[in-house]
Amino acid sequence: MASRRPQPVPEPINRSHSGLSAVVLPPHCPPCADTGPGSASSGSRTGPSGLQYCALLTSGHSGLTSFQNGIFLLSSFLVISLWAPMYCVSPPSPPSKGAPRPPSARSTPASQVAASNTDFAFRLFRRLGLKAPSENIFFSPVSVSASLAMLSLGARSATKSQLLQSLGFNLTRMPESAVQQGFQHLVHALGAPSADLDLRMGSVLFIRKELQLQTSFLDSVQRLYGSSSTARKRINSYVEKETKGKVVDLIQDLEPQTAMVLVNYIFFDAKWEKPFNPTYTSKMYPFVVGKTTVKVPMMHQVEQFAFGVDPELNCSVLQMDYRGDTAALFVLPSPGRMRQLEQALSSRTLTKWSHLLKKRWIEVFLPKFSTSTSYDLETVLPKMGIRDAFDKNADFSGITKKGFLKVSKVTHQAVVDVSEEGTKAAAATATQLTARSKDGSSRTICFNRPFLMLIVSRAAQTTLFLGKVRDPTQFPAGKGLSRTTR
Repeated sequence: MASRRPQPVPEPINRSHSGLSAVVLPPHCPPCADTGPGSASSGSRTGPSGLQYCALLTSGHSGLTSFQNGIFLLSSFLVISLWAPMYCVSPPSPPSKGAPRPPSARSTPASQVAASNTDFAFRLFRRLGLKAPSENIFFSPVSVSASLAMLSLGARSATKSQLLQSLGFNLTRMPESAVQQGFQHLVHALGAPSADLDLRMGSVLFIRKELQLQTSFLDSVQRLYGSSSTARKRINSYVEKETKGKVVDLIQDLEPQTAMVLVNYIFFDAKWEKPFNPTYTSKMYPFVVGKTTVKVPMMHQVEQFAFGVDPELNCSVLQMDYRGDTAALFVLPSPGRMRQLEQALSSRTLTKWSHLLKKRWIEVFLPKFSTSTSYDLETVLPKMGIRDAFDKNADFSGITKKGFLKVSKVTHQAVVDVSEEGTKAAAATATQLTARSKDGSSRTICFNRPFLMLIVSRAAQTTLFLGKVRDPTQFPAGKGLSRTTR
């Protein structure tokens, strides 16, 4: 997957991305060019918060290949529509290979941002669970929080404070500039090159061309021109392309008054470090859902994994690593203890689990499944403290001083596929594991009832994806599977 590079020609270049026409302006074209003394160079003008706005508009690209048979393929999009009584802005090119690496996400204040993101993730998780208690949950908390942080750059007064406080930041202890710098480091850490996985994250603004924007908000970004009548098709085409066809028709409707749409995407494609052998996958394994039993494809292997038991929360935790610096956490509560577990989730809980996990031989039974979820967060976020942004009190004067803007729609969609790898290495590993399983020294964990799932980046110290698998047959992969009543 090749990196996008800025075009060195003086005139605009027309591009087409699956029906999404683009006009890329060269760096010195107005209004991107800086002519005043002491101004920042193209791509790095400093805004009112003291930070370069392009930091939250950049997209990270990690890895040069896309694994078509990878065991974990995740993509997630969040769309924020702002209403007013469409330019399209694409993220600038990622830094070249020779560019200096940004500071590690483990440094202050990025580590504080990561901890707040984790707590925000669990608060949002509980809200989504209250809204649909009998359904599976899956979303990308880092996609949501990065979008809200980006939106806060153009917010003012109570609108800004509500956005940042809902993300878990106390502005008296941590100034806004430190918050935005933390997100900058986080985004760059997620985009650090890796030969072992394909990880991309970025944001795109689709803007009505009549809207007069503050130059500081859209500093050094490239513009895509499009008429409002085709905005929905253009946005959906862009989304489908960025997720390699995984997220389709993200926006089902677009109000005529829509002035701006913010899209944040994250795409994650990785292989298990210790893959499953498809030969040992059971096609009709019983999975308990309340008083019902469903039949699911169940993967199986015996290997050395990090495993621990949390007696306080009555749950078992299994960590399965991917190639690269990412891992999956599968959390299995004791029967009847799911609600207790959900209420206790926090960044401190993850820290506690990291100390509990020890590598040991484990016999693992894990369902093979896929899911696609979609959420309208405009009904959820006000209950988490973001109120003014959605009503007449909204203040987005940092985006435009002409006209009134408010958030009308926040759509989040996520896709995940969990499967075996099925390579030669997996077959060799499975042979070894089969022999190991006969000596009786391994422990067994069987995910045959509802469980939690987290995908974490160790490098960025953040939760990429979070979900609850209540019923695998609710997912696309579960179509046609049988269900029996107990």
